[in-house]
Amino acid sequence: MTDPREPPPLSEQPFVKHLIELRDRLLRVVLVIVVLFIGLFPFSNDLYYFLAEPLMRHMPAGTSMIATEVASPFLTPFKLSLVTAMFAAVPFILYQAWAFIAPGLYQRERKLVFPLLFSSTLLFYAGMAFAYFAVFPLVFGFLTGVAPEGVAVMTDISRYLDFVLKMFFAFGLAFEVPIATILVVWSGMSTAEALAQKRPYIIVGAFVFAMLLTPPDVISQTLLAIPMWILFELGLIFSRWYTRDNDDETTENSIGGAAPAAATAMAAASTAATAGSAATVAATVDDVVPAQDEPVPDYGEEEDANDSGHGEYEPLTEEEMDAELDRIEAEDAATDTDSTEHQDSDDTKNDPDGSEEKKQ
Repeated sequence: MTDPREPPPLSEQPFVKHLIELRDRLLRVVLVIVVLFIGLFPFSNDLYYFLAEPLMRHMPAGTSMIATEVASPFLTPFKLSLVTAMFAAVPFILYQAWAFIAPGLYQRERKLVFPLLFSSTLLFYAGMAFAYFAVFPLVFGFLTGVAPEGVAVMTDISRYLDFVLKMFFAFGLAFEVPIATILVVWSGMSTAEALAQKRPYIIVGAFVFAMLLTPPDVISQTLLAIPMWILFELGLIFSRWYTRDNDDETTENSIGGAAPAAATAMAAASTAATAGSAATVAATVDDVVPAQDEPVPDYGEEEDANDSGHGEYEPLTEEEMDAELDRIEAEDAATDTDSTEHQDSDDTKNDPDGSEEKKQ
């Protein structure tokens, strides 16, 4: 059995803390939705009248909407008030989601995610507004106008609410296309040029998506597919303008700026290694690549002598560099000659009479 005095494993503690934080944030979201619902419920009938106004405007004279179920006159406005409270709480819900995931993101990711959350909320509301003010009048005018003669158009209030909520969700989701395009380009899954080449397939996909989410009529399908195409083009434009984080650019610039110095140091080290002088290698590398914490000296201006009495370092000219390399090669040649003479003297000492030659 596990000792009750033994503390829980360290790997479980962060997970439990995350669960507790997630529970607290979900409770806050539920509390905000409940408060908004309590404030909106007294105006539920007015909200439904406002929602049904695009259809009521095109219904024939003397007709009205009907309730085919017993509890529909109460449950339908109740449901509308609850859904409206949820839609109104979307900014708070997204803020809680942002606060939950923000500690696990890098600084450059935080700078990108927060604007995307804010803009996605605005685009979702814009999609709902477009559906209510632009799509509903055309769709309901068309549907009520094509009714056969002798058929009274009297829509059930619950069926109408389901239809409207479905349209709101479809258009709100469709207006998120620019955000999706920017995320695809930013994540490296594709490029703006590659997406532009796939434009015909994306247009066809927009019409298929509109066909699945809208009623079986050409008007609503077209009114959803065309804005999706336009928003996709806007997403391509913004994705081309999008630049990476300044920290990434600084890192890349610093790496790119250090490359020539590193290449020069490697070339100098290779030359000195060929000459056979390890001390020259170290001195050359130290001179070519300055320390990270030390400022790079300005060789164009003369400085006063330092405390040691020596002036600032000045690079050698080509003639001085050739002379230095000749001196190093001469020293190496002299060293090789001395080592060869020393080896010959050792061989003579080991075989003074030339016995090896006689044996051969």
